[in-house]
Amino acid sequence: MTLAQKVGQMTQAEIKSITPEQVRQYYIGSVLNGGGSWPGKDKHARVGDWLRLADAYYQASMRTDAQVPIPIVWGTDAVHGHSNVYGATLFPHNIGLGAARDPALVEQVARATAEASRATGIGWAFAPTLAVAEDPRWGRTYESFSSDPALVRSYAAAYVRGLQGRLGDEASVLATAKHYLGDGATARGRDQGVAQIDKARMLNVHGQGYYGAIEAGVQTVMASYSSWNDIAAGVDYGKMHGAAPLLTEALKRKMGFDGFVVSDWNGIGQVPGCSNASCAQAINAGVDMVMVPDDWKAFIDNTVAQVQSGQIPQARIDDAVRRILRVKLRAGLFAHAPSASRYAGREDALLHRDLARRAVRESLVLLKNERGA
Repeated sequence: MTLAQKVGQMTQAEIKSITPEQVRQYYIGSVLNGGGSWPGKDKHARVGDWLRLADAYYQASMRTDAQVPIPIVWGTDAVHGHSNVYGATLFPHNIGLGAARDPALVEQVARATAEASRATGIGWAFAPTLAVAEDPRWGRTYESFSSDPALVRSYAAAYVRGLQGRLGDEASVLATAKHYLGDGATARGRDQGVAQIDKARMLNVHGQGYYGAIEAGVQTVMASYSSWNDIAAGVDYGKMHGAAPLLTEALKRKMGFDGFVVSDWNGIGQVPGCSNASCAQAINAGVDMVMVPDDWKAFIDNTVAQVQSGQIPQARIDDAVRRILRVKLRAGLFAHAPSASRYAGREDALLHRDLARRAVRESLVLLKNERGA
């Protein structure tokens, strides 16, 4: 592979900002749709509309002049059902599923979400969120299954099993453990803030979900916008997106994660000295695929230049691409076009109302004011 082809694989662009022809031209490794982004900018787009666009991106990725064309992967925030798709069944948010205390139910919810995703031709879900929320002032507390790390760990494994199933078959969807690490531990519950806790608490409480997810074979991990300052040990790790001791040393080497790390939406731009289109530090720290929704062309140019100048070692690029290709091979992307799934284009694959009603019933909690509660 040429350097341009490798950096293309590390690039994830938003569907509003890139055409299938540009995917072919720049060897793009991934696209995503954010909330409020649909095929043709139509929020009422049908299953067939999503599938046709997914196939268009896929076919474009397989028509490059690379010696071995590499299939693209589309990621989406299918976090409690395939919520960006009109008519798809939604499930309770994670805080409700956590109240059910039923890992088997969570696995079924994830499996239903995978079926809905494959109906639209999408093979990667940015879920589950594994935050252990500790301060209710955090505006994203509803994304946390529980403040009990043991429950989060069991749910992480169940959710990954549900999404990924038998990895590589036509019903499997890549899962994402997020947001690594300590997004639910920030001081005063400030979103994208700083966790000011010691190492033991970070690992034994906020790391538990990642142990469960990795044990279940999760293939991608998303870095957190947040930072970590271990004041007790005198170690300020800074922004997670730029923290090599956490992304490379802890996650990849010590925890044995052999999938790839993806950044959050323009997350590299929050690393001091970086911008949305340029961040050698994040790549050197261990980010393998960069979610750069709109500035993807400039990101490719800047990253190629940083490799050529020696700011980013060629070995780091090779490691990132090796990880991405490994996951794509495991996911069966080389063998299955989006339209090849038995769920492809099926409107009924969006509908799981009986399961959703069961999840709602189990999530309900009755509070009784007894003994001064």
